[in-house]
Parts: sequence; C-alpha cells; structure tokens
Amino acid sequence: MADNRIGGFEELVLLAVAGLQGDGYGVNIRDHLETGTNQRVSVGAVYATLDRLERKGYIMSHLGDATADRGGKRKRLFRITPNGTAAITDARRLRQLFWDAIEAPVNA
Repeated sequence: MADNRIGGFEELVLLAVAGLQGDGYGVNIRDHLETGTNQRVSVGAVYATLDRLERKGYIMSHLGDATADRGGKRKRLFRITPNGTAAITDARRLRQLFWDAIEAPVNA
C-alpha cells in the first residue's frame, strides 16, 4: 500500500476541495475552512498547501473561464484526484482506528 499520509491542515484542505466538487479556488476554499473550523485561515497558507498537494498528485487544477466580476481574470479551480481520495480515506481510517481504541471497553 502506498504511503498516503498527510498532515492535519493538508487533510482539511483536501476535504474542502473534495466538498467543493471541482468549484474550489483559493478564496472559497479558505472561506470553507474558516466556516468549518471557526478559525481564521491565511489565504497564503491555503495557496501554499494547494501547491504542495498538487505536486504530490492529490489535487489537480485548471483555469476557469474569465468573469466580469474579477475584471476578466480567470480562477484556478481545484479538484481532488484518486490519489487525494485515497489519502483522505487513509487519514479517516487511521483516525477511526485511534477513536476505536479510546472507545473500546477497558479490561481490568
């Protein structure tokens, strides 16, 4: 099995990208994270993490269409890859393993 381990913030960013279903870009990913965590998140930290996750092959990006509200600028949109899905699935499995150990009855 490949090593799909990711850091905590990487996991949150991957989950946000997956949840936005291909419509995620830096600012709305940051907004999604801030809403979910109820904490301020630096857009710079989001972009640095997006770049790192793309280099690892966990997400892919493409330029969307130009929009008038952005002065004709195009947004870089992100979507999760099968490797990214495997990484968050593995992170979930690992976390559940530890939760199960905590919740298991203790033999005296």
